[in-house]
Amino acid sequence: MTEKYAAYVLIVTSVGKEQEVAEQLKQLNFVKRVENVYGEYDLVAEVDAPNSGDLKNVLEQIRRNSSIMRTVTLIMM
Repeated sequence: MTEKYAAYVLIVTSVGKEQEVAEQLKQLNFVKRVENVYGEYDLVAEVDAPNSGDLKNVLEQIRRNSSIMRTVTLIMM
């Protein structure tokens, strides 16, 4: 059985940057889905990587986006 490394990333963006950030995240490898949400967070990104190194790399890419103010990452077991 092949292991899968998956996570949901809850994202708070700068005001008015939600759609721009969503489009940027959709271009990253291993980001499968990005949805706008209402409440404490602005976006939820679903990440599905083939190994832990790729998961770590994409999470780092997400966090380096200057329009993202805060993230919470939920790694699925």
